[in-house]
Amino acid sequence: MISDRGRILEQSLHDVAVDPAALDALPGGGFVVSGSEGPNALSGQVFGPDGRSRRRFPLGTRLTHLVADRRTGFWTGYADEGVYSGDHVSAGGLVRWDSRGNRAWSLRPPAPYHHVTEVNTINVSGSTAHTVYWPAAPLVETGPSGILRIRDLPVSDPAGLAIRDNRLLLLGGTEPRIDSGARRSVVHHLRLTDEGAVVVGRGDLVFPNGDPVRRYARPVCRGPNVFLHTRRTLRQWWVLTLP
Repeated sequence: MISDRGRILEQSLHDVAVDPAALDALPGGGFVVSGSEGPNALSGQVFGPDGRSRRRFPLGTRLTHLVADRRTGFWTGYADEGVYSGDHVSAGGLVRWDSRGNRAWSLRPPAPYHHVTEVNTINVSGSTAHTVYWPAAPLVETGPSGILRIRDLPVSDPAGLAIRDNRLLLLGGTEPRIDSGARRSVVHHLRLTDEGAVVVGRGDLVFPNGDPVRRYARPVCRGPNVFLHTRRTLRQWWVLTLP
């Protein structure tokens, strides 16, 4: 574990019963770990602040995003293989859980946004989540109430997003009117409106020394920050911050 101030802490997890594929720290202490088992398997495990196992539960199939919030629990997102697997947990694409591993909410957007094939990215800040999913590529905002705010985006298939007030940063993705295919290295700057968003700038993702970033693992997105690591070193995380 690494705190906001860079302090490194170590916590042993006891009786881990899943093959760990992803984890995050839960609000109030404790951890959630996801495995990679098949449909309807007990692929999730919650641990207390002492590292002791508290519960195993079905966490869905083909999980691609696991992000805890700071107040109520955590969020999961799924690829198309999970949405169409017949697993009822991952069928909605985006799921909110409480800190004990109880499923609290699943995404059910209204038409014409109701077709959810795959969740591209999730940003969690406080208890609010923003997500973009395929194929409609809307920006969906929601929280513990489950009320949705949906905006149309001019960019589809982003790999990450950062948000601050009415400004949005999308990492990767495609502008159908301009691009012929998605580029993971492009950075789109957008201004949010009541119903949608407008692209106000574009750039390329680079390291602090100016070298281009061509490959990176799936980012973790929180508020105005996108955290990612590259093949340059798996022990070092980089932060892309929306000013």
